Amino acid sequence: MATYGEGEPTDNAVQLMQNLQDESFEFSKGAHDLSGLKYVVFGLGNKTYEHYNVISQYVDTALEKMGAIRMGIRGEGDDDKSMEEDYLEWKDGMWEAFATAMGVEEGQGGDTADFAVRELESHPEEKVYLGELSARALTKTKGIHDAKNPYPAPLTVARELFQDTKDRNCVHVELNIEGSGITYQHGDHVGVWPSNSELEVDRLLLALGLYDKKDKVINIDSLDPALAKVPFPVPTTYATVLRHYIDISALAGRQMLGTFAKFAPNPEAEAAIKELNTNKEVYHEIVANGCLKAGEVLQLAAGNDIQAIPTPENTTAWPIPFDMIVSSIPRLQPRYYSISSSPKLHPNSIHVTCVVLKYQSTPNERVPERSVYGVGSNFLLNLKYAANGEEAPLLGSTGVAGAVVPSYAIEGPRGAYKQENIYKAPIHVRRSTFRLPTNPKSPVIMVGPGTGVAPFRGFVQERVALARRSIEKNGPDALADWGRITLFYGCRKSTEDFLYQDEWPSYISELKGKFVMHTALSREPPYKPDGSKIYVQDLIWEQRDSVADSILNGKGYVYICGDAKNMSKAVEEVLAKVLGEAKGGSAEVEGAAEVKMLKERSRLLLDVWS
Repeated sequence: MATYGEGEPTDNAVQLMQNLQDESFEFSKGAHDLSGLKYVVFGLGNKTYEHYNVISQYVDTALEKMGAIRMGIRGEGDDDKSMEEDYLEWKDGMWEAFATAMGVEEGQGGDTADFAVRELESHPEEKVYLGELSARALTKTKGIHDAKNPYPAPLTVARELFQDTKDRNCVHVELNIEGSGITYQHGDHVGVWPSNSELEVDRLLLALGLYDKKDKVINIDSLDPALAKVPFPVPTTYATVLRHYIDISALAGRQMLGTFAKFAPNPEAEAAIKELNTNKEVYHEIVANGCLKAGEVLQLAAGNDIQAIPTPENTTAWPIPFDMIVSSIPRLQPRYYSISSSPKLHPNSIHVTCVVLKYQSTPNERVPERSVYGVGSNFLLNLKYAANGEEAPLLGSTGVAGAVVPSYAIEGPRGAYKQENIYKAPIHVRRSTFRLPTNPKSPVIMVGPGTGVAPFRGFVQERVALARRSIEKNGPDALADWGRITLFYGCRKSTEDFLYQDEWPSYISELKGKFVMHTALSREPPYKPDGSKIYVQDLIWEQRDSVADSILNGKGYVYICGDAKNMSKAVEEVLAKVLGEAKGGSAEVEGAAEVKMLKERSRLLLDVWS
């Protein structure tokens, strides 16, 4: 059971949660009773979030309460460290308890395939999926656009937001949704469906010995649809699966390597990959620190040079059955971004503010330091270059893999994502509860350093649209009794990465003193007296009197968006300190109680990520 957001179940678990909570719901025994049921539970969570694994804990408690019996202990995976390692540690004890409780012995069924892959000799070309994400996209039939049928939205604007792009990029993209039937509200998220970089597609095709057959049409059947559904549309081709449908750019999991070892091309490669599979310290040092993808691990184990551009000559082929690739590597998921516009100002376009993810791996004895590129953000950066007719900057010799900005198949399946010089990105909207209070008299405090400012640009635009209407209707004093909205924003330098620097003054002017912005420039003076950097939490402490007044007397709302690991924790701590002192007590007692109450009443809302 996964927990996401503010301790919420995933979409596909909502019905189960309702059934467990509803005392009148009858299970198959004809009552709200599950005695006789035996179960195991493993939670998927992230320790940087406050509500760590609460859904798995709730389900476990609810099942026990209804008479069900848990086998073994409840497992909890922490995605901030290694979910897979947590699972592997839990699994052995769970299987022992399972075998005892169920009176079974573990057989040798672990190698049974989930899927059957067949190469098709002839198939109508127009019925082959080449990256289309739904049947409607393939047949070009109209229908609603959602997570099952994303909409190819044309890019109308794509620009760089950072003033200094020497080391980093931040892309502003405007996606046209006119005529799509898609609507959104401020605070919602947009899911962008990327593809994998062409370098990684070629690498894995070569490592699997499929490069010459990459465009061969294949069908995939599930051998037990109750256990495993084919996770993407078929028939398709080998290259399409790796480019559009599975997450070949993710870190190669330790379990996966054990499956691959049986198909090693030689004893040395088998020994090398088995060591990575069985020795968690070596796996962590080489694969996790080296940020190695499945194709790179196969190359490394076979003694290939993973720094070179992969070719048939320098990449050893492993005869791994393709059904195992489909079983081992999860589906490529959309990347979600907080929408940075308001539909009241931009009814036909969704704005995205995306910092481009590129970082250096930790070097080790087998893998030198190298650049690692985030899939979704570099996909958007590629789209920006193409849409503006810009050359992607070279980062060095093109003979070295990863030495250039990765390239993507941005024209889409059958060129569907390009019309003349207009490029499109497949998107859908995910609803959020991250919303402004409906009454503009309520004060609002927004904390969003870096790209955490994205939804707050939408919030401010929402208030600007409302202000224009109010002034038009009620005259120049229409905003007199409005609550103040305050934005605490942080970046490095005013000359380097100050997002939307040119826009804020016009919003301040239109909102006639009801919008105030405090900016922390962490790498620009003035610094703190001890020389340390100033962050958003320091500005909140500086403004503690007005912050406390807005929350305690004005019954105001607080919104935090951005990094979950450090920033949001630090902001909550300073809020507890501010409120505790204002109540004449301490951060630990009165302050913590006030913060808890704000959350319970949905007056403190978070949109954070790790």
